[in-house]
Amino acid sequence: MEKRVVLSLGQGSLQTGFSTVTAQLWEPSEPHPMKFTGALPAAPEIPKLYRAWQMLYRAMHHRLSWRPRIEIESADVTNVSEVEFEDLCQALARQINTWLNAPEFRPIDQPLRTHLDTHDEICLVVETNHELLQRLPWHLWQFFDAYPYAEAALSPPSYQRASKAVQTSGAKVKILVILGNSDGIDVERDRTYLSQLAGAEVTVLAEPSLEALTQALWQGCDLLFFAGHSSSRTQGALRLSAEQELTLEQLKYALRGAIANGLKLAIFNACDGLGLARSLADLSIPQVIVMREPVPDPVAHAGLNHFLAAFSQGQSLYRSVRTAREKLQGLEADYPCASWLPVIYQNPAEAPATWTQWQTAKQRQTTQRTAQRSNSVFERLRLVALASLLSTALVTGIRHLGWLQSWELQTFDQLMRLRPEEGPDPRLLIVSITEDDFQLPEQAQRRGSLSDPALEQLLQKLEPLEPRAIGLDIYRDFSVEPDQSSLADQLRQQENIYAICKVSDLTIHHPGIAPPPEFPPERQGFSDVIKDPDDVLRRHLIAMNPPPTSPCTTPYALSTQLALHYLDSKGVAIDYTPEGALKVGDVLFDRLPPNGGGYQTVDTWGYQILLNYRATRSPLDIAPTITLAEILNDPIQAAQFKDRIVLIGVTASSAGDFLMTPAGQSNYRLPGVVAQAHMTSQILSAVEDGRPLLTVWPRPAALFWIWAWAMVGESLVGWMRSRLPLLLAIGLALCSLSLSCLWLLIQGTWAPLIPAALTLLLTGSIIALYQSFLKNTPRSKE
Repeated sequence: MEKRVVLSLGQGSLQTGFSTVTAQLWEPSEPHPMKFTGALPAAPEIPKLYRAWQMLYRAMHHRLSWRPRIEIESADVTNVSEVEFEDLCQALARQINTWLNAPEFRPIDQPLRTHLDTHDEICLVVETNHELLQRLPWHLWQFFDAYPYAEAALSPPSYQRASKAVQTSGAKVKILVILGNSDGIDVERDRTYLSQLAGAEVTVLAEPSLEALTQALWQGCDLLFFAGHSSSRTQGALRLSAEQELTLEQLKYALRGAIANGLKLAIFNACDGLGLARSLADLSIPQVIVMREPVPDPVAHAGLNHFLAAFSQGQSLYRSVRTAREKLQGLEADYPCASWLPVIYQNPAEAPATWTQWQTAKQRQTTQRTAQRSNSVFERLRLVALASLLSTALVTGIRHLGWLQSWELQTFDQLMRLRPEEGPDPRLLIVSITEDDFQLPEQAQRRGSLSDPALEQLLQKLEPLEPRAIGLDIYRDFSVEPDQSSLADQLRQQENIYAICKVSDLTIHHPGIAPPPEFPPERQGFSDVIKDPDDVLRRHLIAMNPPPTSPCTTPYALSTQLALHYLDSKGVAIDYTPEGALKVGDVLFDRLPPNGGGYQTVDTWGYQILLNYRATRSPLDIAPTITLAEILNDPIQAAQFKDRIVLIGVTASSAGDFLMTPAGQSNYRLPGVVAQAHMTSQILSAVEDGRPLLTVWPRPAALFWIWAWAMVGESLVGWMRSRLPLLLAIGLALCSLSLSCLWLLIQGTWAPLIPAALTLLLTGSIIALYQSFLKNTPRSKE
């Protein structure tokens, strides 16, 4: 909201002070201003500092050959030190702020800051006819640091509204560009910036005669722009050509006619701007933008470009000037104080101009006709919104009831099989107990799948090979035979061996399976897995809270125990967040939320995540496999086992330890020990390799995805009028949807494919039926 502050300094001077200073605050919603009264003390140092600054600034023009748009007299040139110049700038800024922070001025400063907000756009107009006060860089006042959308302007103490005649007509903003004498400077770039403005009608006069210039001014314009040389020897003089110099007094009547015909803003990209502005103020022009001191050519170009970019995009005049001025700071390494130069000369009786307000009546009528033609477009948009929202709500409602779960899970399985191969996990090795291994002599007295002698020999072979961890994926709810005491001691003492147990499940009256008695609780891991209603293993249960009465009370799965042991040996930190989420290293294992992904009717008890099977040629290729017989009877290489996690389990078909998985071909049954390897690999790969964990979108993101594909369906029906191209386009869209979901799955996100496809087809069908209805409905004659 734009606010205007008119700061009137009244009578006085910097030598004697200002006894009566007033500030009027105009707010857009109030017809009458607030008024505050204060004073300003004498500040005799400011004139000295400014004159010294001005002399050094002009000397730098001469020494550095800045190509200024003004003729500087040789008497103005003196030796200059850049360090001295910088110190002088800082001293001037300090003196200005000391002056404006005086106690006499606080009755104005404090109420202003109380009634102004940092988000307000503020026009601060300084009323004074004192030339030195007009030349001061008012933007250095700390007030403008506190209000980022405020900008200062100058005004004489007396002003009035100009009489208005017929406004300029036409469909575009009218800009009159006067290119004066260009010796040593590039005014063509100014012409280029103005000519590129959209919605503008630009008339260019290059080095015009007085007659041509006055005729153009009488025809009227919205913006008057001059680029070229001006002179400091006379007040308000423009160099139209090498031979002709013109004062504004010679253009008084033509300028007055231009103002009456709608001239709202004049920009003089030249020097001695304050002299030009004061001459124009007598004619009651609304706004003028000038340069308060000699301006280098590159600064003139950049300032104009930045201002036009902001102003033509709808920013207010004051905000546009501030934007341009602040961007000029980027040139100050080569052109010191470039951001000090632009200044607005404002007629407070006129409202600040905006580009939008310059739109003519004809242009507004054109806009209205365009809006009328757009009514049909808006009607269509309403139909599209209704159809897409209806189909999205219908599909998500059906999905919430669980009617799409089976389709979504099967589609998820297909996408899992299409992922590119990753190769085996080099950190794992599987010791497989096959049907032939059951017949080994060492297995003659076995209880369960592995006899005590066979297990002892196996561990004795593995221990010198230095595996990082050993996972015994075999139930042993009985003690070691009394004559195998050395085996019992090894199981109790070897800290890298983990065994399994099974948690009791009261819902199905399963009593559970106890762990081997020789294993302490910290080296036990449950073997429980969670199968989906179609008996497929897609989720990884990494932890849970077992019932107190269960024979298996470990909180972690075997795969979790093995992975955490491996990572802990490498110094990876393992912790829980305050929200209870497992964090391993820098990886957070987010729980699968209720109704996450394609799941709608399953219970997400325990600590579940989606199981991201490693993509290999066959699910069995997750790791190298060696049979029990090969280890016991054949020479083995230490490199095969060193620093790996060794999983020992049964792969014999008679054991019945198989799980259905989405990996491999449909209904692929995977030995339990291999499934444990996939789960262990998932944790290790996420932490060490940055392999993505599978996650699901939150509900709002999934809804947006489904709705977005509904919009795709509508667009296809709207664009394609023929049936065959429409069918081909729909097929292409569904292929794109499938490929997008596959790519997202590879990146670690399960995106809803089936709901998105259904909304695409459903929305397209609704639009097609509506179009068919309109086509077959007779229209009344007008």
